[in-house]
Parts: sequence; C-alpha cells; structure tokens
Amino acid sequence: MILFALDDAVNGAAAEPSPFVVFAEKRGYTPRSAIDNYIADCNQPDKMSDSNTPNYRRVASLKTADDFANHIERLGVELHFDRELQSGADSPLGQPYQLDGFKIGNRFCILPMEGWDGTEDGKPSELTVRRWKHFGESGAKLIWGGEAVAVRHDGRANPNQLISSDETTSELEKLRKVLVAAHEEKCGSSGDLLVGLQLTHSGRFARPNDKKKLEPRILYHHPILDRKFNIAPDHACLTDAEIDDLIGDFVKAARRAEAAGFAFVDLKHCHGYLGHEFLSATTREGRYGGAFENRTRFLRELVAGIRRDAPGLMIGVRLSAFDLLPFKMPEGPSADKRGVPEQFEGRYPHAFGGDAENPLAINLTETFRIFDLLDELNVKLVCVSAGSPYYNPHIQRPALFPPSDGYEPPEDPLVGVARQIKVTGELKARYPQLCVVGSGYTYLQDWLPNVGQFYVRTRQVDFVGLGRMVLAYHDLPLDVINGARLQTKRLCRTFSDCTTGPRNGLVSGCFPLDPFYRSHPQAETLKVLKRKQ
Repeated sequence: MILFALDDAVNGAAAEPSPFVVFAEKRGYTPRSAIDNYIADCNQPDKMSDSNTPNYRRVASLKTADDFANHIERLGVELHFDRELQSGADSPLGQPYQLDGFKIGNRFCILPMEGWDGTEDGKPSELTVRRWKHFGESGAKLIWGGEAVAVRHDGRANPNQLISSDETTSELEKLRKVLVAAHEEKCGSSGDLLVGLQLTHSGRFARPNDKKKLEPRILYHHPILDRKFNIAPDHACLTDAEIDDLIGDFVKAARRAEAAGFAFVDLKHCHGYLGHEFLSATTREGRYGGAFENRTRFLRELVAGIRRDAPGLMIGVRLSAFDLLPFKMPEGPSADKRGVPEQFEGRYPHAFGGDAENPLAINLTETFRIFDLLDELNVKLVCVSAGSPYYNPHIQRPALFPPSDGYEPPEDPLVGVARQIKVTGELKARYPQLCVVGSGYTYLQDWLPNVGQFYVRTRQVDFVGLGRMVLAYHDLPLDVINGARLQTKRLCRTFSDCTTGPRNGLVSGCFPLDPFYRSHPQAETLKVLKRKQ
C-alpha cells in the first residue's frame, strides 16, 4: 500500500525542477532576528536568502494563527493545529496516560539525545549529567531512553558514547537518579514518571575508536551506502553466529538496565543503525535476511531473551517507520545546494517502509506487519521516526539550516514534519491499543504546542516527542502545560550546530541559544570550522 509519493506532498511552483514539488515563499523575514544575528556572528552568508537557492519562509515569521494556517494551505500539506492552547487540568497535553496499570503523568516525551560527551570508557561526564538533569527538569513524564547506550565497544557511534557494561552500570544508575531527583525538585513527584534506556549497536555507522574513522559492522552490501561511505566490496558482513552473540550482549545490557532501575529498554530500530538495517536486509542470506520473518528474527530474539532474563522490564522500540533513497549534495558548479536523490536503476528493495518500485514513495505494508508483530509480542511502547541523519536527514530531522557538511533542504521543512505526523497518525489509527510516540516536531517551533495539542486531542498520537528542542529549551513542556508564554528566544531554530559539532569531533549542544554552550571553549572552535566550510 502506497501512502503517498513525495512528488504529491506539496502543491505549487518549485523554484526549479527537483524530485520534490516545493513551494518556495519569498517573504516574511523578520528584521535582525536571532537567526540573522547568529549567522552574522559565524561570518557565514545566509544560504536561505541566496537568490540561487530556495527561500523557505521562516516559522518565526508566522506570527498569527492565520499566518500559519495560510502558509500550510499554500504548501498544500495536511497539517492541523489548535488555534487556542489549553493549560492546567484542561490541557490535552497535561492528561495522564495509562500503560499496563502505570499512570504516565502527561503527554510530553523526551527523545534520546546524545552529546558525544561520555568518557572513553563509556561513563557519563559532567556534560552528560547536565543534560540528563535537564531532561528531569523538563516536566515531561516519559523519558524515551535518555540517550543511545552501546551494548558493546564495537557498536559505539563515537568514542564518547555511553556503554552498558558491568563497570558502567552503577554510573548509569546514578545518571537515572540525577534525572529523577531533578524531576522531583521541579515537579514535586516522580510517581508518574517513566524512564527508559535506549540500547543500540551502530552497525555500519560505528566509530568506536576515532570520531572520524568508520569501522562498520554491516549485515549486507548496500549498492549506494557502501559507495557513499567507502565500504569495500570485500568488507566482511556479520555472520549469523556473530549476530547470535550480539543478541546475548543486548540481553545482558537489558538485565543491567533493570538493575540500574530503568523501567524499560528501547531496542533501537531506526536511523540506519544495526537494528534498522535488519529490516532492509532483503538481499542477505541465512537466518537473519531475505524474508520478513528472517529480517525480524533479531527483534523477536531480543524480546524473548529480555522476557526470559529481565521479566520485570518493559520493552519499547523506536522505529524508522519509512525510509527512502539516500540523498546527496548536487554535483558540479551549480549554486543550488538542495539535496538530490542518489541515482539508482531498477527496483530498490533497501528502504524499509519505502516502495521498491518508486523509492521516493512511502509504502507502509511492511511497517504494518512490524506493528502487528509488536502487538503480538506485547510490546506496547513504540516511538515513530523516519529515515536516517546519515543519508536523508531532511526526511528524518526537518531543518532550515543543514549541518556544515550537509545539503540544503530540497523541500520546505514543514513538508517533512507533516509527512512524519501523517504516517504516525495512520499507524495510531490502525493500532489504537499501542502507545505511540511521535517525532519530528521541533521544526514547528512557535507552533509546536498547538500542533501537538491537536494530534494528542484527536488521538492521532499519544505523546509528543521532543529532541533537539530540549537542548535549548528543556522546560518547554512545563511552560506549555502551566499556560506560561513561550520563551521564543530559547526555541530551537534548527541551526543544526548540535550536529555540525560532532561531525567535526566536538561535543553536541545548542551553541547558538544555550548560554552554557555559547560560552563553552568549543564554541569558538565551531565558529572557526563553520567559516572555513
């Protein structure tokens, strides 16, 4: 079943031909905004105002509900919102959610956010502790995994990623306790707070020893990603026996998470990492590839092992519900830096939730099958995401400003937001018995509460998941539920410095808007790097 093709996502005239039909609006800039100030401070040209590139209207310029509604209408996307926000006892976002007898206190969720700032031996640093403390102070009552924790050394996405081991378990327990204590101090009680830990192996995107050196552990040879990331044709794939051992490592990590007091573990199946790659391993032979049953064997074995060895632990899955062709920067001297899809001839069976016959379209047939499987396995916590930050970031993480090494958005980022929200709504409607957390809301900025309230109120999602937003404005959930005016100077404007930093070997944080990171020693280093790039 094809939900929709990307070419149909927007109506209106594009600036020039592209795989997407985009509406590039050329008005609505506010004079000398925080965005302009930060760009000037980095001594960079404003790429979004270049006459040769698309000029998408900034969300900050949409001052009224009519402005926002008219802009959505011009884009031609399906995206709804409530014009009036409710607060206190009447707030849909402040309502509790019952999960197997446990009351989760409100409808905000903090998504896993890494800082590339752990110690070399996989323990939290002061920066890690600060971030988790902010998660607790946010007021959100569902903490989806805190951040990705590698189940073993070769699965680390960077040399500073946290690791689950016997040596780090007490440190992860302290991290959780910091979060809970901060929540109790800010909110009065943690009895309705649910905290999980995300478990991961980074697979083909593993960099366990050097931030700039991939040491990929792959399941199959990908016709585009191998070339894109310089993986040799004779690079060894994980064997079935090695996967069996890895399942044991995940189960051990889950047992340690339970010992550290976490209520659930998230078995990460998103964003191109190893769990996600299993789902697209259609060309792999053996017990873990080919047929859908084999491609989901890893997940089923993980659930069975955890239920056996850590029976008191709940299980969640963060899933890239759909994927598409990888994108790249245009080649040649063109000033247009909008991303374009990689060239591929014939069927493309490597995008889970994508259409093999038209890889710029979504096909949720197998996504429905994995939701059926999760329901069968009694895995009720599901967090919906999409794509990958490594090869199609505008699909996964809509942003106006790309990382310094990335392509410019080939569509108005609101189109990407609407796409994720629409898919999430369709999945929630089909599986009302599952607890569904949505992603991709940060780019909504000033209108995030209004959109989130509408979709929670109309039961098209259970929780509004916040990622990048909380790096700058961690207590936004409390402000919204309490009816306080949004602190617009703290709203994430998707500068993407939280990604540009790690891509250049630095820590991740909101360097533009968080005073702590703005004065961090690496802030000046980041500005110099951006000037050079």
